[in-house]
Amino acid sequence: MSRVVVLDVKRLILEENVGGYDLLIRSLAGTLSIIALAMDLVDNSWKWLFALIAFVGIYTSLTRHCTLYSFIGFSTKKID
Repeated sequence: MSRVVVLDVKRLILEENVGGYDLLIRSLAGTLSIIALAMDLVDNSWKWLFALIAFVGIYTSLTRHCTLYSFIGFSTKKID
């Protein structure tokens, strides 16, 4: 007997699941990473990591969505 797993694409891609202090930390991490990169405070071997942190932090804070949270069924969004 096989079990079919159906993924809800709307929930997986669009549902807001980031909020509260998690949102604040993501915004700050992204912003500080961008500032460090812009001011050339980061060694060349670490620039890719800071760029990744900046992108993920800003993107997830703007969209209020974390795909990893969707996969594991976790949310920090305040329930109305």
